[in-house]
Parts: sequence; structure tokens; C-alpha cells
Amino acid sequence: MNPQAKLIFALSLTLGTTLTISSNHWIMAWTGLEINTLAILPLISKSHHPRAIEAATKYFLVQAAASALVLFSSMTNAWHTGQWDITQLSHPTSCLILTVALAMKLGLVPFHFWFPEVLQGSSLIVGLLLSTLMKFPPITLLYLTSPSLKPSILMTMAILSAALGGWMGLNQTQTRKILAFSSISHLGWMAIIIAYSPKLALLNFYLYTLMTAAVFLSLNSIKALKLSTLMTTWTKTPSLNAILLLTLLSLAGLPPLTGFLPKWLIIQELTKQEVALAATIIALLSLLGLFFYLRLAYCATITLPPHTTNHMKQWYINKPTNTMVAVLTTMSLMLLPISPIILAVV
Repeated sequence: MNPQAKLIFALSLTLGTTLTISSNHWIMAWTGLEINTLAILPLISKSHHPRAIEAATKYFLVQAAASALVLFSSMTNAWHTGQWDITQLSHPTSCLILTVALAMKLGLVPFHFWFPEVLQGSSLIVGLLLSTLMKFPPITLLYLTSPSLKPSILMTMAILSAALGGWMGLNQTQTRKILAFSSISHLGWMAIIIAYSPKLALLNFYLYTLMTAAVFLSLNSIKALKLSTLMTTWTKTPSLNAILLLTLLSLAGLPPLTGFLPKWLIIQELTKQEVALAATIIALLSLLGLFFYLRLAYCATITLPPHTTNHMKQWYINKPTNTMVAVLTTMSLMLLPISPIILAVV
């Protein structure tokens, strides 16, 4: 793909995201979502591999259906209340349809089936965009409409997402699929708290974006698409592998790393809101996620591969690690001590 085309798609993604997060009219928000979808499709399918074309087709169909539901929900609300303002969503049917639409956009259970397949058909950088930037507009819409949505539906979806995200990631061997199920699991944590403390859900999303970007960029720099490839990387980039181990543990939510902060605050808030049972269930379900993060970390740093490996060892050129990886990994590991400042800012 030539640089001019890449620049156009990157600008379109920025425009679509900015349009959605800054608009207060449903039509403008819908336009931003559509621009985003159309801009990411060529990036998914640029390798011309059948799996990439399949991923782009699946992504287009799901996102088009979700956008149609967003439009239908806003039109139903406008028909009954005369309001096109995003924060004025009050009709019960519109609220239900919007919950379904945003769950499809984000990949929340039971509308999660497309996400691992699309991520598996994309490159690691496009996978990073799909897991972070493309989730930002729907999360913003969820944030703006959270007072109108039913907490019981969101909580059910959240617990199911945390359960399935952890459960289905257990036996995966592809790093992109593992990160897709990790994303579904983290979305569960955001969905459970958004009705009670929307700011906390956004904080969770920002920290999740930070840690996921660090993991994706680390995997991209060592070109690890499978666990078997990950097993041979410790000889090439030992320092990056050690940092990757800690970043994965941060993503799992272990103290004293950054990933512990949102989980701790969410459990605390849920207990204050007298839904301690839901807090207990989702905390226990995060142990499933911890298992596959540990599996990734184990493969990356502790496993010694046999000498007669049955897979191709990649050609390696000693190129310097990206500065962005260093910055993101440092932030993924060391933000917990300054949590009072973060909370004061948020």
C-alpha cells in the first residue's frame, strides 16, 4: 500500500473518531462511525490473503448492521420524544436497541463472535487499531448514554464477557486470538461499571489501551504470531521479552503493576453500590484471564525450545527497539504509585 493511501486512511480514522466523540447529534455520531468503518476496511484487507479478505467482509457486515441499529435506535427515540441529542435518549425500546448496537460494535458477549476472527485475519498493527482506536467511539457513546441504559442488561453482558473472554482464550495458540479474547474480557470490566461510574469505565479503557498497545507493539517488533514463535524469541531480544512478561502480568491485573488500578477501583465502586456479588464473580472470572496471560509469559520467557524445532526460525536483524514500546511499557508497569494523581485528574 502506498504512503498516500495510508495517509488518507489514517486521516479518515482520525476524522471519524473525532466526529463521533465530539458530536451531540445522533446523525453526526453515526457519520463518524461509518467513516471509521470504511477507513479501516482497506487496512484489514491490504495483504490480499483470503483470510484477510474474509476478516474485512465479516467486519464490514457486523459494523454495518450495528450502525443501522444505532440509526434505528436514534430515529425511534426522535419519533417518540422529538430529541436528536445523544444525552436525551429516554425511550425504553431505543435504549435496548442501542445497547445491542454498541455491544455489536465493541464485541461484547453475545455479539463477540466476529472479533477474534477479524483480529486473526489482520496484521498486528491493524489488530492494535481494532482493539483500541476502533473501540473508542462506541465506548464514548456508551459513556454519554449510560444514565439511560439498563444496568441489569449491562451487568449480565459484562459477566458473560468476562467469563467467555477468559474461558475461550485458554486453549488458543495464536497470539492475536489470545489478545482478542483478552479484549472481550476487559470490555466486561468496562461494561459492568459504566452504569455506576462512567468516568471509571473511561479510565479503565485508557489504561487498557496503554497496556494492549505495549503488548501489540512488542509482539510486532519480534514478529510473534504464534506461541511456538514466541518460544524462540528469548535468544534474540532478552530485555524485550522480560518487559513483555511484566506487561502481560500488568494486563492480567496483578499488583503492584498499572493493570491492578482499574480492577481495584471497579471492585471498590461495585461494593459501594451494593452489588458485591457481581464484584466477586467478575474478580473470580479474571483468574481465567490470568491463566492465559501467564501461559503467554511462560512461553515468552521461561520455555526452552527443543534443539530439533519443527518450525522455521525467523531471520533476525539486530534492529533497535521502538522508543514508543519503551514509553508504553514503562507506563504499563509504573502508574499504580501515582494513582491519587490520576484519580484527581479524572
